[in-house]
Amino acid sequence: MTKTIRRSGERVRWWSYVLLGLAVFGCLFPLYWMFVVATTDTATATQLPPEIAPGGNFFHLAGLVFTTVPFVQSIVNSLIVAGTIGVGHALLCSLAGFAFAKLRFPGRNALFLIVVLTMTVPTQLAVIPQYMIISALGWVDTLQALIVPGLASAFGIFWMRQHLSTTISDEILQAARIDGATSWQIFWRIAFPLVRPAAFVLGLLGFVTAWNDFLWPFIVLKSPEMYTAQIAIKALQNSLDVDLGLAMSGSFLATLPLLVLFVFVGRRMVAGIMDGAFKG
Repeated sequence: MTKTIRRSGERVRWWSYVLLGLAVFGCLFPLYWMFVVATTDTATATQLPPEIAPGGNFFHLAGLVFTTVPFVQSIVNSLIVAGTIGVGHALLCSLAGFAFAKLRFPGRNALFLIVVLTMTVPTQLAVIPQYMIISALGWVDTLQALIVPGLASAFGIFWMRQHLSTTISDEILQAARIDGATSWQIFWRIAFPLVRPAAFVLGLLGFVTAWNDFLWPFIVLKSPEMYTAQIAIKALQNSLDVDLGLAMSGSFLATLPLLVLFVFVGRRMVAGIMDGAFKG
């Protein structure tokens, strides 16, 4: 056993750690550089050679962020929108994926093909018809205009359909039906608990996507009190001049909730992805 462990350890070469170190550096350096710019002014941020040490203006610029735009309210709005969309992705996409994977109904394959084909349509093409629908409903400049269109996605349905197909056997569902369980009871009590890690990962991806979304909120939201974090960062910049330090301070503050989220759920996210990778 000891020889086997040693042989397995000997397969890891020194250059593997070097490559991993470079990859980590490449991932973390943009975040560090954003913080460096958030502590300096525009002149320092654009000088050559660039300044790589943080300055001392972060708290001053952060204070300007909160006084220039309603940033706290924007963070709250982003949390409401992203949190609701994340939960919606986890539940609604799981429910639709269960229907496509385990229920038999006319046109199931054709409908699923249509859902998959919608992933090939650029998001920008849906902006005009989507805005017309939102305007007809009277939802312009409201948070539901951001929440409702993002509650489910074609990718999420495809993700959960594939996961449910490989995770849950038909025999288990047939046994539950023999015992008198309805389709909803089978989904909620049997299927969903088994694919909860995958649903958690999907919900987290939906949360991050909604948090970072800019185009659709920029089109729909009009009043400052309804801004999300990304629109509030845009409001920090005027049309004639861009204060890089102020903009990066807002960007860094808007990134902090995501960093805190990944600190607490990063391990569960990796476990959910790996659980799906080794199934079947």
